[in-house]
Amino acid sequence: MRAIFKKEINAFFANTTGFIVLCIYWIVNVLFLWFVNTDYTILNSGNANLIPFFELSAWMFIFLIPAICMKSFSEEQKLGTLELLYTKPITKLNLVLGKFWAALAISGIALLPSLLYVVCIHFLAKENASVDFPAIFGSYLGLILLTSCYIAISLLASAWSKNQILSFSLGTVFCLAAFFALEGISNIALFGSSIYALEYLSLSYHYNSLSRGVIDTRNIIYFLSFTCLFIAFCIHRLQKTQEQ
Repeated sequence: MRAIFKKEINAFFANTTGFIVLCIYWIVNVLFLWFVNTDYTILNSGNANLIPFFELSAWMFIFLIPAICMKSFSEEQKLGTLELLYTKPITKLNLVLGKFWAALAISGIALLPSLLYVVCIHFLAKENASVDFPAIFGSYLGLILLTSCYIAISLLASAWSKNQILSFSLGTVFCLAAFFALEGISNIALFGSSIYALEYLSLSYHYNSLSRGVIDTRNIIYFLSFTCLFIAFCIHRLQKTQEQ
């Protein structure tokens, strides 16, 4: 698994594409949070918090994570190196986990510059105002857990196709559906009532809960279970691919 992890990290940063993907994320973040007058502008929020950043990142990661993961299995299948990996003394679980942890590490690198935002709002806060650090910590935890779900979904999408563009498209659609679809369906009245149970199954419900700074183990268990489920789906898909 460690070899797979190192291979994925090196492959991502081996050419300019990886740096371009991360730079686009950083540039869009800075523009929307500090310069462009939008609903996400921190200076317009009037509060010493990073809620706009975490709301924006939840959206942007829907596109960033599939971009990071789109080559994970699709390129291996296209080049025929996936069959070569099957001959190595490594299980499919370790193969998937190696790529999963590599994608999570790259996502962590993407988040590192955002720590400067915490310093900025600390100095921007008025003397009689305090920065809500517990809420910031809960939001970072929620974003990391949400990212793990996006990665598991995107790896499954990558295992479905040899085409990277199709893999990226599928990953984006699946992530978008997992985050918003169930919550949207829950707001549709059915036989005079709303399906509130579906909202509880959506990623956005649990992410918003953690973003309030309340570390509820039920939310953590949900994210971990969701991630494990899609990793299992990915392993099953690889098994089917090998049998074909």
